[in-house]
Amino acid sequence: MTATTLGRGENGKEADFGEELGTTRSEKSIESREGVDGVLDGEKVGGPAHGEKSATPGSFNNGNDVLEQGQQQQQQQPQKEVDVPPNGGYGWVCVAACATINAHTWGLNSAYAVFLAYYLANNVFPGATPLHYAFIGGLSISQALIVSPVATFTTRTFGTRTTLLIGVAFETVSFIGASFAKQTWHLFLSQGICFGWGMGFLFVGSVGISAQWFTTHRSLANGFAAAGSGIGGLMYSLAAQAMIRNIGLPWAFRILAILAFVVNTVCSLLIKDRNKQIGSSQLSFDYKLFKRLEFLGLLVFGFLSMLGYVVLLFSLPNYARTIGLTAQQGSIVGAILNLGQALGRPPIGYFSDNVGRLNMASSMTFLVGFFCLVIWMFAKSFGVLIFFSLIGGTVAGTYWAVVAPVTTEVMGLVDLPSALSITWLVLVLPTTFSEPIGLEIVAFNGGSYTGAILFTGWMYIGASAFLWLVRARKIGELEETAAAEGKSEVDPVASHSVTGESNLPAGFKKSPFLKRLLMWKRV
Repeated sequence: MTATTLGRGENGKEADFGEELGTTRSEKSIESREGVDGVLDGEKVGGPAHGEKSATPGSFNNGNDVLEQGQQQQQQQPQKEVDVPPNGGYGWVCVAACATINAHTWGLNSAYAVFLAYYLANNVFPGATPLHYAFIGGLSISQALIVSPVATFTTRTFGTRTTLLIGVAFETVSFIGASFAKQTWHLFLSQGICFGWGMGFLFVGSVGISAQWFTTHRSLANGFAAAGSGIGGLMYSLAAQAMIRNIGLPWAFRILAILAFVVNTVCSLLIKDRNKQIGSSQLSFDYKLFKRLEFLGLLVFGFLSMLGYVVLLFSLPNYARTIGLTAQQGSIVGAILNLGQALGRPPIGYFSDNVGRLNMASSMTFLVGFFCLVIWMFAKSFGVLIFFSLIGGTVAGTYWAVVAPVTTEVMGLVDLPSALSITWLVLVLPTTFSEPIGLEIVAFNGGSYTGAILFTGWMYIGASAFLWLVRARKIGELEETAAAEGKSEVDPVASHSVTGESNLPAGFKKSPFLKRLLMWKRV
């Protein structure tokens, strides 16, 4: 308390606290202490030799010393430090490890299109239909998401590294099991469910790591990490085709098992989380998040994005065959799509840090829908399809590049693990049924992909629209925060009044929702 702090005197009048301590409470306040032992600056309070106390300058100094001592004790009390991510250093090692894990999970999963073409062309499993194989591909993604609450629980209980190593074990077993598959249900268990569980533990355990190490370059770091899936898809789409042709399907699976085990184990040992520093909640399923409209908007954004993404990812190689291209050309088209994802995700992350994460995510999601309707719809030759695969691939996987930083931007770091866990669970439905839906649309149209292309494009555009609504709501929150901190002026033309916020200045009115939809702001 400073010398200008006001106190209340005995007569009810406001007086300077320093004056009250030194003058108003002179002899009376000191005489009232007679017979009371106290310690001031390590000495016992007393008076002259005859026990008679007087208001000496020394006693006034003792009173001031009490005040100073109290201030020092308050300063010495431990205060909670605000965690500041290092924005580099070992964080880049974690980004590289996350990118490599993505290459050996989502990248390997992208190569399923090559296995699908081989299954259909060679009738490896008698009695299996294209719809069966579509569900296997869908299961590999949906099972990765459905285990997210379990993966979050193991992260909270046993730590990130244990969660990652569990994923390594499941993924390795899945490839080994698939190498001995003789019937379709063997593939459902191995290449579908077991692989999905392994990918889920690895993905959920690593997806939030990059965001924990960065603030100013968070989206860029996450973009580099997400690019690993595109690189892995490119690499393993070509490698799987070569291994199947040269050493056969069983040994192709076994080689992939060895590679996945070694690489993912090393990356799991290198990754370090910062859950303790940021105080992550690590709740598997926090129902309170459903009360927040912005979170519901994020869920719809992801739901619609996955309906479009999975159809595009798994259908493009098969579409190439329907327009007269060979299976080899179809695999090249799929590889180029993954190359586009690898090239596009880091720039998406970089510009997200500069123009705003919600701005970038919504605009790029709209762009991929536009490309589907304008380019893919009319791609009837190998050259045009390659062009679409490359340019469309740069933005096709926007969701995976932005999901962690966008969720962090909207929900905050503390609620990030729980929000992502719920998100993965909600995405189980679209990832399971999107490819079967796409194939059913193709069958309904007599083998034409026109309906499936329209479905894919409009799902992306719808996802972009819902994220734009979330963006408008976020702008309103930023206006409230700025007003509470005294950094913004009251908008005289706004019509939406904010009530119930005692920390907001009187007369503050938030911009109308429609205006926030149309205004440009870095968010």
